[in-house]
Amino acid sequence: MADALSDTGRAERLRHQAEQLRVAFEEQFWCGEHGTYALALDGRKRPCRVRTSNAGHCLFAGIASPERARRVAEGLVAPELFSGWGIRTLSAAELRYNPMSYHNGSVWPHDNGMIAAGFSRYGFDDLVAAPFAGLFDASVTMDGHRLPELFCGFHRRPGDGPTLYPVACSPQAWASGVVFHLIQACLRMSVDAERRRVTIDRAVLPPFLTYLRLLGLALPFGRIDLLFEQHSLDVSVTVLRKEGDFEVRVIK
Repeated sequence: MADALSDTGRAERLRHQAEQLRVAFEEQFWCGEHGTYALALDGRKRPCRVRTSNAGHCLFAGIASPERARRVAEGLVAPELFSGWGIRTLSAAELRYNPMSYHNGSVWPHDNGMIAAGFSRYGFDDLVAAPFAGLFDASVTMDGHRLPELFCGFHRRPGDGPTLYPVACSPQAWASGVVFHLIQACLRMSVDAERRRVTIDRAVLPPFLTYLRLLGLALPFGRIDLLFEQHSLDVSVTVLRKEGDFEVRVIK
């Protein structure tokens, strides 16, 4: 924002502060023996070495080191954290793990959406499909295909759907919003209002989706219909309809 307002001095100060925070975060929170970031620091500033889904938020925010991000991401989709329906809040290997606990082993759709966005941010296209497919399959078993606030973190069993959390809110706004978060994690679409441009940067689709069609997408400068189709080596993008004077840029 400072750059956009031509306040270069403030922009540089903020970048410097951000880099200081990033370095301090790596020094204090990284847990090499677990391949993830600590949940918190205790009262004596010692890291709480607990494997949780919170580490995925470090990918979402972009503070995770590029050299360590892949290890964190792979841990999130390993069996201790990934139930088959989604990523648990707490690893099944931890002492406090309870698949029926609100925060210590359940699966939160919005949490998984943020993690998928983090995978996308670091270019881990092969990992985005795990939370996307898990939540999609879970939604098929839900009343009205509606994702609830959370559900239990029991491991996926053939022929059974996820175990519902009895008092989960449904509908829940942030659970509904995860659909758009997952789609954006795959399509990587951005809108530049000043240049009147829509950019799609290396779109991917999870294996279970052969195509995705977006109709009547409203933009600051018009409307557009788009078709994304899965192929063996890439995803093609076709502009089906375009209203308005703007550019559509597709980066392969």
